Amino acid sequence: WYSYEKVTLAVILEIKNKRLGYSGYIRENALIIVPFFFPRSLASVGKELKGNFLRALAEREEANRSGKISSIIFIRDRNSRRQEVSAYIDYAHRLTTDDFEAYFSGKKRLFPRSTDLSFYNWDRNVSTSNSSPNYQVIAENACGLLFKNKSDRKIINVDPKAYPGDNTTRTAVETDLYLHVVIYDHIVRRGT
Repeated sequence: WYSYEKVTLAVILEIKNKRLGYSGYIRENALIIVPFFFPRSLASVGKELKGNFLRALAEREEANRSGKISSIIFIRDRNSRRQEVSAYIDYAHRLTTDDFEAYFSGKKRLFPRSTDLSFYNWDRNVSTSNSSPNYQVIAENACGLLFKNKSDRKIINVDPKAYPGDNTTRTAVETDLYLHVVIYDHIVRRGT
């Protein structure tokens, strides 16, 4: 399993009097910088995944890395001070910022952070919301908390009693690792 990821590496080609189809000749000793992709193995590959939650994340890893889907993970649990906390996590964004090998191998737990899309500490009544590269948070709405995908501008409604939105599915995940987990998978439709 490999995922193709854009990197800042580039190949520099030196061209000497090469004919380029219909566009004529390039100057002698011209340098062309060509960005390229290289395969990156998935963090979940080869790991013994313990529990439904890690298996659910592994199933979605490649599609989130490639941009085919964009998942939002809702986690509710207790922190080290035994305070109840919850967050909506942009999975595709976290894949780029965190080392998921540690999560998939069981060394670390994916846990709510105040920097996630939306974070709430139920005991201290502390709430934060932050947009990510993939989602804009819409908190001031009569429908409740909404997320707008920045690629296709579709709205994801996380209210469990409401329709989640176009091209979006809601999946509750039974797990012993957390008090409550729900994954919202949004199929990203890019304009042509």
